[in-house]
Parts: sequence; C-alpha cells; structure tokens
Amino acid sequence: MTACPTGVALTYMAAARLGAAARALGHGFRVETQGALGVEDLLTRKEIARADVVILAADVPVRDAGRFDRSLRLEVSTGDAIAAPEAVFARAEALLRGARGPAATPRNV
Repeated sequence: MTACPTGVALTYMAAARLGAAARALGHGFRVETQGALGVEDLLTRKEIARADVVILAADVPVRDAGRFDRSLRLEVSTGDAIAAPEAVFARAEALLRGARGPAATPRNV
C-alpha cells in the first residue's frame, strides 16, 4: 500500500519500484495506492489475510488502516520505497523471520 501527501508522483513511483523489486526477488506482490485519484486497486480482506507481510509505504495516514491490524506489517516512507526497494523487502523478510523463526521465507507481500 502506498500513499503520499499530494497523492501523485511519490505514491505511484513507490508502487512501481516495489512492484519491480518484488518481481525481481520472486515475491508475490499486490499494491493498493491511495492518491489523488482516491483508492485504487483496493486490497481485499482475503488478500491482506494471505499476505506474509504488509508493506505500508506511506507519508500520510493510511485510510481504513484498521484492515491491517492483524497483519505483520512494515511501515516505511515512500522515499525509502523509491530509493531502496530491495532494502525494504530485506526488512520485510527479517520481520517475517523474527515473527516465524529463521527458516521462514516470504511468499506474499
């Protein structure tokens, strides 16, 4: 999920960079954006529940953030997602290992 103050460039740049990194790293990935056009590609509760880690790349409060309360989640800025998406996924993997043990590898983020 990505969101920025104006909901234009950074929101979509973060989504694109995270998506490209996910594909390169072999992770399943789906992204919801909350931008100037409103909420696009809304994540379903089922998709959220299936995710190993939810990455919230946002610089503003996320709308309907309660949907993610039961999820293992990593919160980063859109700047981090744009500048170093691979590092964001490394942090997500570390978070998952910490929650599930060293043998855990993420399938879906």
